[in-house]
Amino acid sequence: MGTVTLGVSIAVPEPYGSQLQQLRAGFGDAAAHGIPTHVTLVPPTEVEAERLPEIRAHLSEVASAFGPFAMRLAGTGTFRPLSPVVFVQVVEGATGCTRLQGLLRDPEGPLRRELAFPYHPHVTVAHGISEEAMDLAFDTLADYAADWTCSGFALYEQGPDGVWRKLREYPFGSGPAGGVPAQLGSPVDEATGANGPGTSSVPRS
Repeated sequence: MGTVTLGVSIAVPEPYGSQLQQLRAGFGDAAAHGIPTHVTLVPPTEVEAERLPEIRAHLSEVASAFGPFAMRLAGTGTFRPLSPVVFVQVVEGATGCTRLQGLLRDPEGPLRRELAFPYHPHVTVAHGISEEAMDLAFDTLADYAADWTCSGFALYEQGPDGVWRKLREYPFGSGPAGGVPAQLGSPVDEATGANGPGTSSVPRS
């Protein structure tokens, strides 16, 4: 059956998602229109297509035991010079994202994989463009802010054309006893440690 390239992420809802996607395109990032605005949970991962049912079951199990949590974006950051990325910072909800991605990448699960850098939730707004354009992105969104309640995540597949398309959404359950509690918010550095570039975004951040 061959392989497919999958990613799991939290979509940035409207109107914020389209706004940031249009801004990213305006900065000169040609990949912007093929990448829905998001916070990565599982970066691009190539798997055997026949494993999709197992992966979907795993995602459903994780989502059903997780509770909604607050998300807030504010200001900009960058992974330069390690990686040519400018992003909007996740200032609330980072702990929820970090716990969630850990469950999704369970060493015993179908999406197990190692990360090249410590996980650092963020929303990419420029990648691989000129230094001047990345500086513009950094400055333009320095005062940006958005907030919402994260109530689930989604599975995406990258097509042959390089575009990422949503396969299925996975809403959270009611957070039963024994599940993962709702995230009340904490500083991003407390949740993630070093600002490594590696796990950036679904798809290529």
